[in-house]
Amino acid sequence: MSIFKRMFKFTQSEAHAAMDKIEDPIKMTEQGIRDLQQDMKSAMTGLAEVKGMSINTRKQSEFAQKRAQEYEKKAMLLLQKMQNGELDPAEAERLATSALNEKETQAAEYVRLAGEADHHEKLAAQLQANVNKIKSTITSYQNDLTTLKARSKTAAATKRINEQVAQIDSSGTVAMLEKMKAKVEADEALATAYGEVASMETSVDDELDKALQGPSAGQSEQLAALKAKMGIAG
Repeated sequence: MSIFKRMFKFTQSEAHAAMDKIEDPIKMTEQGIRDLQQDMKSAMTGLAEVKGMSINTRKQSEFAQKRAQEYEKKAMLLLQKMQNGELDPAEAERLATSALNEKETQAAEYVRLAGEADHHEKLAAQLQANVNKIKSTITSYQNDLTTLKARSKTAAATKRINEQVAQIDSSGTVAMLEKMKAKVEADEALATAYGEVASMETSVDDELDKALQGPSAGQSEQLAALKAKMGIAG
């Protein structure tokens, strides 16, 4: 196994160890979000129940108020009939008194139910505020979790790269590059020398061949004519 492979295996194991350590807060945050979601579910159930009681109690209070108004109207009608002679005064007063008693009973019930409805509505408002707070907290934690996961990956990658860079023998690498450069330059010089030698050998052969061939036909005729003109024999 080469030095680079061993170094890669080492940095890989280190990166896994770093990820294992950094996953703890991530898992804790995820569990915290699950707990908050469960709390929100319970709060939503309680909120729905309280709102249901509030609505029901408010309707009952309104119904009691309406009944109180109806009993008062009945008492008034009884007294009108008594005044018009349509009903015995004693009977009319007795019935009107009963109607007014029922009116008071319903009025008191209205006050009681209205108070309960107000209490339920305030409790529902508090629960709604808690639910909104839990929702906001969950959203914030989810955003933080997304950021934390991204940062953990970036940190692990950065650490792995930095470890690789830190463990690389820069001086050894430079020495290898210089050695390779010298070898390439030597090969280039040797190739040039071979080319020059080949060129020299070709030039010598050309000169020898030319000398052995002797003068050309045209030059021989000219040379003979000049010798004849000058009276030179041969």
